[in-house]
Amino acid sequence: MKLRINMVVRIAAVAAIYAVITIFQGNTAYLGIQFRIAEILNLLAFLNPLYGIGVILGCFISNLFSPMLIVDIVFGTLATALSVFLIGKNKNLFIASLYPVIINAIVIGLELYFVYKLPLLLTMLQIAIGEFVVVSIMGTILFRFILKNKSLLNILKGN
Repeated sequence: MKLRINMVVRIAAVAAIYAVITIFQGNTAYLGIQFRIAEILNLLAFLNPLYGIGVILGCFISNLFSPMLIVDIVFGTLATALSVFLIGKNKNLFIASLYPVIINAIVIGLELYFVYKLPLLLTMLQIAIGEFVVVSIMGTILFRFILKNKSLLNILKGN
């Protein structure tokens, strides 16, 4: 598939926005109780799966600053890749928003368990709650507004 220049710019912008928000958010984006605000951008893959590339790149860049280093760079980024892939395949916004909740709860929960010896089930629950609040509540509300706003939707879809 041939990417148009404007889509490459959009992917780069999403990557930059994700990375900047996450890095400046600090520990609340990386440790046991996470509310990674940039995770809302996962839902851009619902509008156009190509945005997922930007989210994955942004996640990778921000995970370079993670206290878990290589573990988060590899597994955290893979969790995001799987989430945005599944979001891009879904037709229901709320269901799509649950993929990062479930995948990150498992993957990041396991990361924190193995790296920091945090209690596994509690950590998974905390990650799931943070993702649910950010993506499934805040993100779904924002994206329902976007889906109703034809002008904004056309801009985001590149029409």
